[in-house]
Amino acid sequence: MLKALCYCCLSIISFTQVVSAKENSNSIVVKPFKAEYTILHKSSSVGTGVRELKKLDTGLIEYSYHTDIEWLIFSDNRKEISTVSLENNQVIPTHYHYFREGTGRDKEYEWRYETKNNKAFDVKKKREKSVDFPVNIQDKLSYHLQNRINLIKNPEQKHFVYPVISTSGKIKNYVYQYDGEEDIMLPYGLVKTIKLKREVVEKNRVTYAWFAPELDYLLVKLYQAKSGVEQFEAQLNKLTVTE
Repeated sequence: MLKALCYCCLSIISFTQVVSAKENSNSIVVKPFKAEYTILHKSSSVGTGVRELKKLDTGLIEYSYHTDIEWLIFSDNRKEISTVSLENNQVIPTHYHYFREGTGRDKEYEWRYETKNNKAFDVKKKREKSVDFPVNIQDKLSYHLQNRINLIKNPEQKHFVYPVISTSGKIKNYVYQYDGEEDIMLPYGLVKTIKLKREVVEKNRVTYAWFAPELDYLLVKLYQAKSGVEQFEAQLNKLTVTE
């Protein structure tokens, strides 16, 4: 069941010192950080997740997520890296790299994007693809950063739609809905949260994500089920912020 882990669902991590508004500006400032998660299956710890954000010398942002899971005879090690620019609170993907190894078939995908020119380049297959990019296009990881910025900008927003380009070059809308408020206890502590829900009807899969408004809409918990059966749960346990 963990094989179907919704790996890329965890969103950008921060708290009051990580994201803030510049004085006399509506721009969101994101500081580098490292966030650590415990991954659970049926309440038992089966692995860890680490998410990092780095600012590159080029002025771009490198946003990555790595998971390491061991469960019975099953192992799964994944890393996903998105390089983006940030303009007027709009996340613009420029490069995406994903690789996975462990039980089963290893996978690797790498794409470069020129969104203004409607071009995508498949690095592994050495081929260029013409894509009619919408203005708010995201890759399979960068949309989490955009989602968090949107929550900070408009806390009353209840409906979120993100056009996401897949590893095959196709675009599909990812839709999230507001699903209430909860106080939850985590390894990180007790936090008040709002909950978002994403349901993929054709795959009979539902994902819930909890964000803490008092921590600038930090993602603090994630839960996914398929056909009514739990696949995994992730809980924040540690956060480190750097300059």
